[in-house]
Amino acid sequence: MSKTILAIDIGSINTKAVIAEIDEFNEIKVLGHGIAKSQGVKKGIITNIDLASKSIRKAVNDARRIAGNNISSAVVSISSAYTKSTNSIGIVNIPQKDITIKEINRVMETALYNANIPKDYEVLHVLPYNFKVDEQTNIEDPYNMNASRMEVEAHIIIAQKSSLSNIKKAIISAGLELDAIVLDSYASAIATMSHDEKVLGVAVLDLGGQTSSITLFKGNSIRYNNYLPVGSNHITNDISIALHTPLEVAEKVKREFGNLLEVEDQILELPIIGDTENRNEIPLKIIQDVIVARVEELLYILSKYLDKSNLRDRISSGIILTGGMTKLKGIREFTQAIFPGLSVRIGYPAELKGLFDELKDPSNATVIGLLLYKAGKNTQYEIDNQKRLLHQKEELHDSLSDIKLDNIGSKKSKECESPPPRVNEQPVNIIFDDLPRIDDSSNSDFVTKVKNWIKQLF
Repeated sequence: MSKTILAIDIGSINTKAVIAEIDEFNEIKVLGHGIAKSQGVKKGIITNIDLASKSIRKAVNDARRIAGNNISSAVVSISSAYTKSTNSIGIVNIPQKDITIKEINRVMETALYNANIPKDYEVLHVLPYNFKVDEQTNIEDPYNMNASRMEVEAHIIIAQKSSLSNIKKAIISAGLELDAIVLDSYASAIATMSHDEKVLGVAVLDLGGQTSSITLFKGNSIRYNNYLPVGSNHITNDISIALHTPLEVAEKVKREFGNLLEVEDQILELPIIGDTENRNEIPLKIIQDVIVARVEELLYILSKYLDKSNLRDRISSGIILTGGMTKLKGIREFTQAIFPGLSVRIGYPAELKGLFDELKDPSNATVIGLLLYKAGKNTQYEIDNQKRLLHQKEELHDSLSDIKLDNIGSKKSKECESPPPRVNEQPVNIIFDDLPRIDDSSNSDFVTKVKNWIKQLF
């Protein structure tokens, strides 16, 4: 049976809403979308709940109008600016020797219990990245295995309670219900990674308008994530300050002439802030120097984060660049120079049925990733913000009345059935008159023996 989902990405520049349908085969079809300029959000943090809710409401109403659906329950992104992460280990014994969903949930909850989580933080994602069954390590999926002991290593992402509360208030104020909250960089990674990249290890750099993040995946789960409050808008601000030109003009110059590799021998006449009569003549070389300086600083810090993770040698697939800053010409080659020895590609969101052309841009990776998350593309056995264990396994029934014997071997099945009546045999009639009477003195010895036998039994 199909279901409808609503995904909302609360970005620093734009708020985006997409309505889609998931069919019984978990395939997604996009029905409608809406984009509104973000208000009340700065560097990924909500600074004004009323303004933020207005942006959410506008984006959702536009999406509803196109989709013809008034869905109100939403999966929402949360900026990495709110979050921290830690690793933890959980160990449990398996009394019944068979690993079920219940046992996996127990070991995940044990890892969560063992984690050192500050009081003012709340769990966002508990992501297992390594299972150990008895003495066997690197178990991809422990489900249905036979073991006496199971261990899990998990990456736990936590968020400030106050920040989560602000997001919930903004969603409720927009007339919506909150179904799930997902880390924005996690969603972006889901939308842009291939299966092989996840298995071999990959770093996803999400370069947004006011924030940037790095997320390392290895073996289908996050191993490290970090955040930087710098994005493409800072390039615009730098151009505006350096050239004394309005922000609107600086943004246009960045989009049309921003190039990290080649410089044209050209002079631009730009308006001056507060001066409506005069203009400055600026060589493109100066504009490029401003852009290069900011991008180099940003990528250099992300490179240091990668070194800090101690996982550089495990990302065999290299780097995926996504987010709005990827529109800068030469960004891939420039990143390649900052991260020597690692291949780099631009990450476009996954192709979905009915996907509008304007949503195929890397800047929309997060909102597409939210749809994929709800379609089951999350990490297997993840514990989400609602304390739910997310998995695609069929749970075993605890009641014996629910157990079916259809899969039992034919020989055993026949043995379980009642034997058929023997048509050639005559029934045996027992005549009670033939039995010895208890009051018969001739049988007193027999009666005594029977009494003694009964006493021994009881």
